Amino acid sequence: FKGGDTCEYLLSSGRFLGEKVWQPHSCMMHKYKNSEAKNCLIDKHVVFIGDSRIRQLFYSFIKLLNPQVKEEGNKHGNIPFEDKSASIKVDFLWYPEVNGSMRQRIKSWTEGSVAKPHIIVAGAATWSIKIHNGSNEALAQYKINITSIAPLLEKLAKSSDVYWVLQDPVYEDMLSESRKMITNEKIDAYNEAAVRILNSSSRNSKAKVKVFSVSKLIAQETIMKSADGLHLPESSRDTNAMILMNVYCNKIMKPIDGSCCQPQPSLTLIQKLAFCFFTLSIIGYLIINLIHRNNFRKNKSCTDLESGEEKKPAIGTPNVSTLEMLLHSFCKLGLIMTYFYLCDRANLFMKENKFYTHSSFFIPIIYILVLGVFYTENTKETKVLNREQTDEWKGWMQLVILIYHISGASTFLPVYMHIRVLVAAYLFQTGYGHFSYFWIKGDFGVYRVCQVLFRLNFLVVVLCIVMDRPYQFYYFVPLVTVWFMIIYATLAIWPQIVQKKANGNCLWHFGLLLKLICLLTCIYFLSYSQGAFEKIFSFWPLSKCFELNGNVYEWWFRWKLDRYVVFHGMLFAFIYLALQKRQMISEGKGDPLFSNRVSNGLLFISIVSFLTYSIWASSCKNKTECNELHPSVSVVQILAFILIRNIPGYVRSVYSSFFAWFGKISLELFICQYHIWLAADTKGILVLIPGYPMFNVLVSTFIFVCVAHEISQITNDLAQIVVPKDNSTLLKRLLCIAGFFSGLLLFSAMQDQSRH
Repeated sequence: FKGGDTCEYLLSSGRFLGEKVWQPHSCMMHKYKNSEAKNCLIDKHVVFIGDSRIRQLFYSFIKLLNPQVKEEGNKHGNIPFEDKSASIKVDFLWYPEVNGSMRQRIKSWTEGSVAKPHIIVAGAATWSIKIHNGSNEALAQYKINITSIAPLLEKLAKSSDVYWVLQDPVYEDMLSESRKMITNEKIDAYNEAAVRILNSSSRNSKAKVKVFSVSKLIAQETIMKSADGLHLPESSRDTNAMILMNVYCNKIMKPIDGSCCQPQPSLTLIQKLAFCFFTLSIIGYLIINLIHRNNFRKNKSCTDLESGEEKKPAIGTPNVSTLEMLLHSFCKLGLIMTYFYLCDRANLFMKENKFYTHSSFFIPIIYILVLGVFYTENTKETKVLNREQTDEWKGWMQLVILIYHISGASTFLPVYMHIRVLVAAYLFQTGYGHFSYFWIKGDFGVYRVCQVLFRLNFLVVVLCIVMDRPYQFYYFVPLVTVWFMIIYATLAIWPQIVQKKANGNCLWHFGLLLKLICLLTCIYFLSYSQGAFEKIFSFWPLSKCFELNGNVYEWWFRWKLDRYVVFHGMLFAFIYLALQKRQMISEGKGDPLFSNRVSNGLLFISIVSFLTYSIWASSCKNKTECNELHPSVSVVQILAFILIRNIPGYVRSVYSSFFAWFGKISLELFICQYHIWLAADTKGILVLIPGYPMFNVLVSTFIFVCVAHEISQITNDLAQIVVPKDNSTLLKRLLCIAGFFSGLLLFSAMQDQSRH
């Protein structure tokens, strides 16, 4: 929007989200933990030099390294701090005035014999105003003194990070009598002098003294909470210290949710190859399109003057049309991936931190609920969990999850626990849907497996290449992929038990139940044996797929969190299909699922169970403890919802076409949100239109939904080409895909080696 360096924005502009969350203009600020701060500042020497306000900033800064530090000791003297474990030294030097003494200390650092600090934070003025009673002569002397210091600071800035902290405004009504001469008018005059003089001799140089002016903005909002009208409240000082940490450490630590002061990442070899591929696809499509247009003009229908008959244009060969469809799909995909890259890798668009309020989550929920109810239609069939109903279920769940992500509602534990149930419900549908297909159809062919795997993984594989992210980063796709393969293996392994075979002999039902019990035993064993689980997925090349940040812990955590729900989905499908086969349920239009007495009883139990789970989830105090119980109890609310939605015949006979539309592209919506609706890999919010949050959300949402829909169409088109029904052709394609992934592994290994 404005261009420029995000470091300048971080140091000079921003606003408060709520009371305590500071949002820099155009970029995201990372909240550093003690361990991260120590890793960044290892073997570093930091110096704070100035008055009591700088001393406060010094204490807030060292508390980021050691929260146990207490503000004690000589207030008008030097204060040392050292962390021997990380070889970090942070010193406060008491120089309350910009004078000859301060100049002499700064000059000593410019001389070759003395070790220079890596970071210097300086600032002073209020003492000069106080001691000299706010006289104009004191201001003139301040200008002379800072003029003599400026060249020394600029010289230090060539090898160290030098920050000059401008003076914060005061709350004049609270100032003591001895400080009444410190007015905001005087402070502005001193700040103006400092800004004008600093860097005056090095305006075109990259090595500059960084002016820390953002503290003024923070103080304007919070100084009225000051204890004495002069010194900032603790929360404001902590914000300033965190800004300092972000300015220096973001370029070193490269946190995902800290976009301020981070340089644009350089393109990897795989990204360059992807760029070349998409460019060639676009050029290829344009050439073929031009050739076809030219042929169309030549062969256009025209009347034969002699016979009076119409000559029909020549029909293109199927190979050309397949090639054109392939290039057309990759052409569109290339343009879409360019947008992805520009949104979340290039420093082109702004990014902001999330900030949760109850209204930002619940008002959009109510809004989409009203829309969903408004677009109600009759279903084509009235079976339990029919296609329209499952699409509707996926749709409203996906919309709720999207609102949850953009509003930052994960900080509110009751909402978090309910969202965990929605994710579990997706996996429940995975178990239910795939089990039902294999049980009824008995189709264990390679074509079916390849179709499912392609549709699930195509977009994620492309994003891994373009956005330079590991496969496990998009955790939900690996989760559903692995569970699909587990379902397939469970049912495909000998003896293959399907509905047709089981109808002839009831013993086959017990055989299937035995298979499901074996599956449950394996799940139980792996969930309580982290070592065995990690060994399985740490073997190469599986480790390339499931490692995140060098280990498979994240994958184990995600798998364990919903470990039983797919099994529950399979078991529910088995029981439901068995009841349906024996005509023990009524699925006619408008008919209750069971007899009136049974239906009413089950409906009452379901509503009570649903509300009981919600009450329990809302009373959660600790996320870790609730996550431990979640795998076992999430099925209660899922089954309760299914029964409430399906027992009454009139409810089962209608669906929301609004939610169903979103349900058909739910996977694409879930994946695309990472980079073109949210930002910084879901940690922040993409800002296309700065200054207008609601308008920005409307525009970015419209683009996001359109892109997700288009990618869904592209995936479906490519699935027909890449995964043909003919077995011999499919085998050739699989060999090509194996070659592609082998090349990808090779290039990935080369990248890793070059990085190390």
